[in-house]
Amino acid sequence: MANRTTEEQRHSKISWGVLLRALRHRNYRLFFGGQGISLIGTWMTRVATSWLVYRLTGSAFLLGLVSFASQIPILLLSPFAGVWVDRLNRHRVLVITQILSMLQSFGLAALALAGIITVPEVIALNLFQGAVNAVDMPARQAFVIEMVEEQEDLGNAIALNSSLVNAARLIGPSAAGLLIAAVGEGYCFLLDGFSYLAVIASLLAMIVQPHRVEHLRGGVLAELREGWNYISGFRPIWSILLLLALISLVGMPYTTLMPIFAGKILHGGAHTLGFLMAAVGVGALMGAVTLAARRTVLGLGRRIPMTAAGFGAGLLVFAASDRLWLSLLLLVATGFCFMQQMASSNTILQTIVENKKRGRVMSFYAMAFQGVAPFGSLIAGAAASRIGAPHTLMIGGAICMGGAALFAVQLPALRRLIHPIYVQIGIIPEVARGIQAASVLQEPPQD
Repeated sequence: MANRTTEEQRHSKISWGVLLRALRHRNYRLFFGGQGISLIGTWMTRVATSWLVYRLTGSAFLLGLVSFASQIPILLLSPFAGVWVDRLNRHRVLVITQILSMLQSFGLAALALAGIITVPEVIALNLFQGAVNAVDMPARQAFVIEMVEEQEDLGNAIALNSSLVNAARLIGPSAAGLLIAAVGEGYCFLLDGFSYLAVIASLLAMIVQPHRVEHLRGGVLAELREGWNYISGFRPIWSILLLLALISLVGMPYTTLMPIFAGKILHGGAHTLGFLMAAVGVGALMGAVTLAARRTVLGLGRRIPMTAAGFGAGLLVFAASDRLWLSLLLLVATGFCFMQQMASSNTILQTIVENKKRGRVMSFYAMAFQGVAPFGSLIAGAAASRIGAPHTLMIGGAICMGGAALFAVQLPALRRLIHPIYVQIGIIPEVARGIQAASVLQEPPQD
């Protein structure tokens, strides 16, 4: 019995060591702590903004328009932002973007607490935040490799960061729902503004090596063209980004329509909206933790179409539900599948991309993830006004499932293209040690 207990303790220590291995890097540990506090405030602002607009207007279209305003700058500016991120000190860029985001939250708070906030002002401030995010997202993604330093911990760092985002999603929306019901949306914006101080302090406390940049003679446009040619010329990157963009376009707008489901379909209030968003966070956190526990990137390619299809199926069934308990369970599954699909895509991209092009590739990742979403929000808002929110989500879910099926058909060819990169960087250790290529070809390549 004693031996069994000792073995269980040893296995538990090993599991936690694998799960949290990226935290052994000091800079990532600082970022993880500061970001954890800031993200709670971010989720509070997201819920408070959507509920504020819905309370003021009751319009599904305006909900979509406000979401459009926050995301369209990402589509327009991200390609150029990716070039800047590859040229500039990514650490300094993140400090500046966090300060600007803090000012935006304080602006929302001042207007809301004064009782003079209007939808046009919300749209204007969301446009400003979207412009900041267009630079912040590729900078944040590209900076991960500088914080963890070791390639083998990159996937774990990405998964842990996703876990952090969704742990905050558990707390932020629920707290926002209670706070809105008690004192109004303004205090959510105010707390969000103060929460940025934590991540700014963590960034300033880091010890960062000087960032070496290779400039091209042709300037920004030449570097932008080089990045586009690199992405469009390598089918695995292009296919992953295309599926992610499709899901963001037709699937992700379900978050924009969530106030309608909370209010009209489930007959609840702001607290119901908070619970629904928190349920998504529970599933997403489970998905991220599962990925963080993985020791290798091998096998993630198969998860992309599987979880994309699961996400679409979850939306289909959720759209037909009029029971709160069932809706919450379905959103847990939906959040799990989306997180697995998104984080698996991110990890594979970060693994196979050349470091000098990392900022540009991750800027296109930001475009696929959030840049096309504003058009989805507009389309979803307009469609929901005509055919209803449930039917809008059903159509989106079915399209997600179709996109997943097409990606699954391409997967064997994508594996063959990615396989040499995994060999080169030593992810497939048997090959790295010099095992004959003939023996490798006997087994199907994994990604």
